Amino acid sequence: MKRFIPLIVLALLAVLPFLGLSSYVMHLFILVVMWSVSGMAWNLLGGYCGQVSFGHAAFFGLGAYCAGLVSFHLGLSPWWGFLVSVPFVAVTALIMGLIVLRLRGPYFVLATLALGEIMRITAENLTTLTQGNLGIMIQRTWVEKTAYYYIILALAALTFAAIKVLAESRWGYYFVAIREDQDAAESLGINTTLYKTIALAVSAVFTGFSGAFYMNYMGYIDPQVVFSLGDISILTIMVVMVGGVATYWGPIVGAVIMVLLAEVIRSLPYIGTAYQTLFGVLLIVIIIYLPNGLVGDREKLARLFGKKGAAA
Repeated sequence: MKRFIPLIVLALLAVLPFLGLSSYVMHLFILVVMWSVSGMAWNLLGGYCGQVSFGHAAFFGLGAYCAGLVSFHLGLSPWWGFLVSVPFVAVTALIMGLIVLRLRGPYFVLATLALGEIMRITAENLTTLTQGNLGIMIQRTWVEKTAYYYIILALAALTFAAIKVLAESRWGYYFVAIREDQDAAESLGINTTLYKTIALAVSAVFTGFSGAFYMNYMGYIDPQVVFSLGDISILTIMVVMVGGVATYWGPIVGAVIMVLLAEVIRSLPYIGTAYQTLFGVLLIVIIIYLPNGLVGDREKLARLFGKKGAAA
């Protein structure tokens, strides 16, 4: 029965546009699914392989700019950005891997963070190509949101299936071995640099797809938005941490919580941009009490609520 759960969830999500939901609610669903894609992509590298990256905004932004530039400079449909982004994002990930995958712990984290900032600064200064901080605006393909919803839902299904296949393959076992003890994995003959590079490349490509979709859906990007450390890289990490690291459903649950929570907090008076501070507090609470996230620690939550129910 468990193997049919993804298909059941996909079928339920596929009928949502037929429920007569408002444009705003559909927008929220699109954001949830989009952040699920980014979260699942990051989870392959950071969750299963144990390489915590703070630089995934580089891949998100690169995917977004691939979609924007093929439309702005070449006059092609921005949807071609999905295909164009694959070689650019993959090559960027490989170059990044050669530099940072030799590092461990906080040194790796700082190196990935620097990559995202390098990409942002580069995009700001290549004004003839990227328009700098002026950004790039394109004409959206559709005004109505249903088509965008189905496109990102299909991308999420593809990402979920790809991550599941990889995680349950021989490569997935190598990823987990590297996460648990890299030295021990090397002593067993596992080429840790190779498999970390594979995880990074696959994670980067799917994150680039998410960025390309963002460009098509929003119709406007600039370096401050798509290469943002706080709004892209850290939010992606929080989606996974809140939902559950190294779980299939964790990024999806985390995306639901983070998107809805962001909307609720932004609507509160006197909060403004301080919602990121509240996100930080939430992350600290999750790490302390539910280090494996809501999905990873679901048995702990079940016992907790079971005791409360029994006491009542």
